[in-house]
Amino acid sequence: MKKNIIYGMHPVMKAIQSGQHIDKIFVQKNLQGQSFYKLKDLLETHSIAYKIVPIEKLHRLTRENHQGVVAFVSPVKIWTLEELLSKETQNIQSFILLDGITDPRNFGAIIRTAVAADVSGVIISENNSAPINEDVVKTSAGGIYNIPIARSKHLLDAIFLLKSYDFKIFAASEKSNTLIYDVNFKEKFGLIMGSEGKGISKNLLKNSDQIIKIPMSDKMQSLNVSVATGVILYEYVRQHIKG
Repeated sequence: MKKNIIYGMHPVMKAIQSGQHIDKIFVQKNLQGQSFYKLKDLLETHSIAYKIVPIEKLHRLTRENHQGVVAFVSPVKIWTLEELLSKETQNIQSFILLDGITDPRNFGAIIRTAVAADVSGVIISENNSAPINEDVVKTSAGGIYNIPIARSKHLLDAIFLLKSYDFKIFAASEKSNTLIYDVNFKEKFGLIMGSEGKGISKNLLKNSDQIIKIPMSDKMQSLNVSVATGVILYEYVRQHIKG
């Protein structure tokens, strides 16, 4: 099975804390500092062996800012939507559906926000989606280990399944007259986010229950998709805090 590489103190520690299987871990020789000592304690607590290597070894593994630690882990678990919806012990209320989000950094940033907003899961399609790689892990700040990722052959199939479980489907588009502040996010919902270039496909828009938009100045036509997702999700959070 193909292994993923992750790097940086925080993502590696999050992977360990979440119970992710660590295959190999390399730590830079003579590394010091508070973050390193926290990592070392965590490795000892979980009985995870690590290898001390020169910094050149880490540079060969990745050219990114590894902060002196690189780990190889098994890929994150990918669920089916049916599996998530059948988990009776979970209080499933919200999903993000990503249509054509192929940039790993946008994908990772969306996951990070979704975890912070306590979203139930993220749904991607088999094709036309960003790969789950080290960039996603890094940008999500390890959040990818704290939220289920479900893959559907077609997002339209996921929409129909969610509707059968009484989820309302919202689609985010600037071509709407309904502001996010006029939407009831207290009901079970799936939120479709599309790429900045192509937006949400017509078939998904057609099968959405409601198309919603973020109010925006005429000076700007659109937001980065990860930023837009954050704006909408925190209206969802605000409504739940407000009660």
